[in-house]
Formats: sequence, structure tokens, C-alpha cells
Amino acid sequence: MKHSRKHIFPSLIIVMLCMLGTIKTHAQRGPYDTVKVYAYITPQGDTIPMSYLPGVEVNARMTKQWKNYWADWTRLRNAVYVTYPYAVAASRVMNEINAKLVGVTDKRERKRIIRSREKDLKKEFSDKLTNLSVYQGKVLMKLIYRQTGNNCYEIIDEYKGSFTAAFYQTIAILFGSNLKQNYDANGKDMDMEKIVKDVERMYGYRS
Repeated sequence: MKHSRKHIFPSLIIVMLCMLGTIKTHAQRGPYDTVKVYAYITPQGDTIPMSYLPGVEVNARMTKQWKNYWADWTRLRNAVYVTYPYAVAASRVMNEINAKLVGVTDKRERKRIIRSREKDLKKEFSDKLTNLSVYQGKVLMKLIYRQTGNNCYEIIDEYKGSFTAAFYQTIAILFGSNLKQNYDANGKDMDMEKIVKDVERMYGYRS
């Protein structure tokens, strides 16, 4: 059966109009066709869309290496929590002593000032410090360096003399320690520094 052109053209026109109507319908913006996202501005000044992915939990057995690491970290954390208040107190006392020694040149007077404060320190901390383990003592010496900028050997040498400093250094070495320990916050003592920061935030300490 043949169709005349006058019947075909109107049909094509109707189809085209329907298609255009469909396209226009999809092109129109409705109230729910826009999704708001975060934006990130690159260093070059470009703005690109950004979104946050939900967190993912990965469960696996802890290796021996990580077990040892967290055991050492927990031991260090406990030692810092115990000894850091003593390091802060030592720093405060040293500042007080140094303030009193300013302008004092007489050796006897200097010794009197140091000994008077030394008695107060022994009365306040002697029992507590004797209960520290060797490991906690090492941590304390590092923290004292952190607070004062001087290692324990230098402090003893300054206040008690080089002979006394050498004597205590010998004792420390016998116990596997060292009075000349320094403090490297950005290197080997990075974990200790992180724990100290937590202690300072938790208890309101100020270095």
C-alpha cells in the first residue's frame, strides 16, 4: 500500500515535535536535579568538585613487629605520664635558683642558695623518684633536657661541681644509663614528643 506524501510529512513533523518536546522537558531544571558538593581550590586557582568518602575499617591480625611497636609505645607513654610532672618541677626550680644566683659571685653564698633549694626538692620528690624504674629514669632525664635545654650532667656540673657530675655519670653508666642524654623531638624522640603534647593538652601544662 502506498502512502501519499501529504500523510508522511505531517507524521514526520509530529515525531520531530515530540522529540523536541522530550528534549526540552529533560533540559528544564527541576527542584531536585542539582546536587551540591564541596569544592576544592587548587594551588593554581582552579575550582573542582570534591566529596568525602565514608570511612573503611580493615581488620587483620597484628604482626609481631607491630605488637612489639605498640608494646614499646605503651611503655613509653606510661613513663612519660609518670615523669613529665617531675621534669616540669625541675625546670621551675632551676629557673628559681638561677634567678637567685644572678649577681652572686661568692662561692659560699651560691652553695647556700643551691643547698637550701636542694633540701626542699629532696623533701618533696625523694620518695617518689626512688620508686622510678631505670627506664623511667632515662625518660625523665630526656624530659629534663627538653624542659631546660641542658642534660643532667651539665646541670649537676653547674650546681654541684665536675667531680660530683663525673661520679653520678659513672653510677648511671653502671645501670645502663647516661646523664649526657639529649632530646631530639624531630628524630629518635618523635614518639615521646607526641605523647608529651598529649599530656600538655590533657593537663594544661605549659612548656
